[in-house]
Amino acid sequence: MRSEVLKTLSWLQIVRLGLVQTCLGAIVVLTTSTLNRLMVVELALPAILPGALVALHYGIQITRPNWGFLSDTGGQRSRWIIGGMLALALGAVLAAYGVVILEQTFWLGLGLSVVAYALIGLGVGASGTSLLALLATATAERRRPAAATITWLMMIAGIAGTAGVVGAMLDPYSAGLLMRIVAVTCATAVGVTILAVWGIERGVIARPNPDAMPFREGMAEIWNEPHARHFTLFVFLSMVAYFMQELILEPYAGLVFAFTPGQSTSLSGAQNGGVFLGMVLVGVLATGLRIGSLRNWVIAGCLGSAAALTLICALGQIGPNAPLVPAVVALGFFNGIFAVAAIGSMMALAGQGRGSREGTRMGLWGAAQAIAAGFGGLVGAAMVDVLRSATGVDATAFGAVFLFEAGLFLISAYVAMRVMGRRPSPDGALVPGE
Repeated sequence: MRSEVLKTLSWLQIVRLGLVQTCLGAIVVLTTSTLNRLMVVELALPAILPGALVALHYGIQITRPNWGFLSDTGGQRSRWIIGGMLALALGAVLAAYGVVILEQTFWLGLGLSVVAYALIGLGVGASGTSLLALLATATAERRRPAAATITWLMMIAGIAGTAGVVGAMLDPYSAGLLMRIVAVTCATAVGVTILAVWGIERGVIARPNPDAMPFREGMAEIWNEPHARHFTLFVFLSMVAYFMQELILEPYAGLVFAFTPGQSTSLSGAQNGGVFLGMVLVGVLATGLRIGSLRNWVIAGCLGSAAALTLICALGQIGPNAPLVPAVVALGFFNGIFAVAAIGSMMALAGQGRGSREGTRMGLWGAAQAIAAGFGGLVGAAMVDVLRSATGVDATAFGAVFLFEAGLFLISAYVAMRVMGRRPSPDGALVPGE
């Protein structure tokens, strides 16, 4: 028998759950940005070290289906949300301490850092997957685009706010100050998470799904559903495309358009501003005015992103006087449209098919997203290195990668059109539909 929903989440409850996303973003940005900078600049360590540690945290998130399955079969998703946040907080504190130890004893600090980033990956996987599964289970269908917008904007707010505040407080740097800031941030995040989820689940979930089965059987059942398998392909392809430019856009601006470090940093801010606008647009139009389906917004986001990347490539042939900033804002705008519509689609599709398997499906797609994030950034940077060496022309090397990324977005749009153009039946088969 499936889990029963007594009532759907109110707007206030959706915002409360969005606070969990804020806390996730606040802690993760410490480990992917602040600690990364400290290792490379203050400790003069090779950039590959923090890069590998961040890749480890992404790789560990292949466990997301396990966490989703556990929250499906055992119920009490709030327990996994809080437990994951505790693991994430502990991992972040250990990661900060690892930076302190690295300055004194490299191998001990490295070992501690590996354990810390593994904990971070486990924490993000457990908390994030269970949170999305709860949203997918208990959010009314008409509210899903807005719920996706709210929770992701709140995560971005956590990332931006923490980066700004911590950056200001950490100057001048000292090991003791670093540990105090990280400890306070993590303790606050855990406290806010507990308060945010307290009592919500009791109001919307009647009981856990009693159709328990071993994890491998549950995953095999989900993988045999065509819509789940095809949507996993879509998530992976689109997220590789989404993250390929992450490590190369600012170097492109510096090498080809002669941007200063300050200008390239502002470029990243402009891109995030575009993401914000795209997310808000989908939330308002799809939920408030009910204009366009999630499927159509996903396709529009992919096609628009492909067009913006093609334009960015073409501008490289003009050089420093070309209007790069508007093109990058356009890329962020269509990325935002794509991201919110894709997340809303995950929430909608997670509850379709066999049994109560929202958490397992969200976990599967979350794992695909995490692997794609690490893989996309790495592949984009590697392709640029190879092509710069082969051609000797920066604009050509970067442009070829942007065109490849645009091609992936076009393929993703086609896959979305096919997968989201059909409705899964209760047994997971695809039947004609919207």
